[in-house]
Amino acid sequence: MASSATKTLRCAVYTRKSTEHGLELEFNSLDAQREACEAYIKSQTSLGWKVLPQPYDDPAFSGGNLERPALKRLLKDIEAGKVDVVVVYKIDRLTRSLADFAKLVEAFDARSISFVAVTQQFNTTTSMGRLTLNVLLSFAQFERELSSERVRDKVAASRRKGKWTGGTVPLGYEARDKKLVINPTEAETVRIIFRRYIELQSFGRLVVDLDKRRIVTKRRNTQVKKFNGGIPFTYGPLAHVLKNRIYIGETGHGGKWYPGEHKAIIDRKTFNKVQELLSAGTNKRKIKRSESRALLMGKLFDDRGNAMSPSFTSKNGARYRFYVSSAILRGRKTDAGSVARVSATSIEQTLINALRERLKIDKAILDADIIGTYVARAELSSRAIKITTSPAAKIRSSQFTIPWQPPQAGSASIVDATNERQPDAKLVQAVVRAHAWLRDLKNNKFDTVEALAAAVNLHPKLVRQELRYAFLAPAITAAILNGDQPATLSLARIPKTLPLAFSKQWQALGF
Repeated sequence: MASSATKTLRCAVYTRKSTEHGLELEFNSLDAQREACEAYIKSQTSLGWKVLPQPYDDPAFSGGNLERPALKRLLKDIEAGKVDVVVVYKIDRLTRSLADFAKLVEAFDARSISFVAVTQQFNTTTSMGRLTLNVLLSFAQFERELSSERVRDKVAASRRKGKWTGGTVPLGYEARDKKLVINPTEAETVRIIFRRYIELQSFGRLVVDLDKRRIVTKRRNTQVKKFNGGIPFTYGPLAHVLKNRIYIGETGHGGKWYPGEHKAIIDRKTFNKVQELLSAGTNKRKIKRSESRALLMGKLFDDRGNAMSPSFTSKNGARYRFYVSSAILRGRKTDAGSVARVSATSIEQTLINALRERLKIDKAILDADIIGTYVARAELSSRAIKITTSPAAKIRSSQFTIPWQPPQAGSASIVDATNERQPDAKLVQAVVRAHAWLRDLKNNKFDTVEALAAAVNLHPKLVRQELRYAFLAPAITAAILNGDQPATLSLARIPKTLPLAFSKQWQALGF
């Protein structure tokens, strides 16, 4: 019986080199790999093997991931049915990661693609070949991890000796012969930043001051773009400069700092003074955030996309609460939207009323829970508010707009005054957290209290105890949030067993 014609198998040769070293040679490593693979394919001509003309070469790409242009092109051609066999010089040319190899084998199997390493004589069409490949890749991955550990250890040892081991060169320095050398012009900029922060003691005022002086971030050469940097300072880059111990002649690694080989730009006394001011400012902001109960934090934006951040002002012994465009806080007044500042109480109550009417929300639901549960985003303009609801709203359209005009001046909300009682921070935190937990349980975010406890890293017994605060009478909850609870009531004084009847709760808690 005559044998049928041999089926042609289209063979794609894939080559890879980890570094650029040697690529400039007329005959480099990629050429050597391809030559060996093509010779092997030629030896299999009797089996119908035929090399595809298009190359799949990845020069200077690591085998630790799959983000390689030629490999992606190869996988795309496999998906299109243009390849029957993938041929490589060695297995680790394809990948050094066992997890990535499993993904590639799965992709090959889905299209019945054979995989051959010419110097190791393995073929994934056999179970023994597959087993051997997995073993070899395990060793390849082990070698890669070992190499990474050696590099990390070398970097750590160099940093402990005060050496600069590369990375982004900080403002004030230049990299020369693998060392940090002071750039006199930039160093003076760094000194101005430290000196002016001590004088102004405010990030916002410092941003404006530096902008007026035309002081900008470090201008750098990069491979991707010809230049980057050289832009006005904002909070993040400023904080990085002011906290960077490299300016007092130290190098850091793993959260620890060591005496460096480079010269300091800032004296230690000035640096320590700045750290004290930064720490004091952070503590003040934490106190303000805890007192503000800003319901729309992270959810309110102006009509140019700037977040509206909670802010305060003091007058005649009282503090007034606002939301202010982050563009204003960064000293970029021209970037702010049509409404740059608004009374907190006014905008919060407007949204709450609109949501209650639109979603027919039960009156027993707390105002704070309404915004926390149903508002994903609110965008403010001088004529309207565009509200984007969360999935919990369960309405056909997740966006709707309500007419609105900024309130008249003088309508800001007072958040504390000389003779007013303040909310108990611990009580407020416990009540708000309990309602959030109950909401998560109702929405099936957690199936059990045990699952919730595991997510918040607390004992289930403690979570159950705190959940009882979610079942306080609405009027009692409102009193706690507003600071109108009895002076004797504290978290420690709430009994472990609360009566379910609201009338008895009033009596038990001393109202």
